[in-house]
Amino acid sequence: MSQIFARIGLVLSLAAPLPALAGPIERVISDQLAAFMADDFDTAFTFASPNIKRLFGSPERFGQMVRGGYPMVHRPDEVTMLDQREQGGRVLQRVMIRDRDGRIHILGYEMIEAEAGWQINGVQILRAPEVGA
Repeated sequence: MSQIFARIGLVLSLAAPLPALAGPIERVISDQLAAFMADDFDTAFTFASPNIKRLFGSPERFGQMVRGGYPMVHRPDEVTMLDQREQGGRVLQRVMIRDRDGRIHILGYEMIEAEAGWQINGVQILRAPEVGA
């Protein structure tokens, strides 16, 4: 029963607006995660960069990739924004996700700024040596 309330809380926290101190990059990632939780791949696709949109072509194909390759992103149990840094002209936002089995994953979100605002240009599952970097 407590897990049900925890999941409801996660969905509500992802769907709720972030505090004013939270940056636009964290907001984009949180909004995309909320869309994944709702299986709203049309909305989730809007947060992807033009390169990602060209690569997958449609929200349906994008959703298939996320469900198959990033199940921790599709159905996270807990999300924590970590550090953000500029690296080689790009912004990397690290995110810690606890999946439904309790495993921890550290992901690197590559972000680009476009006319429409910040967009996700790729997500990489970071290996242990990169976690402390």
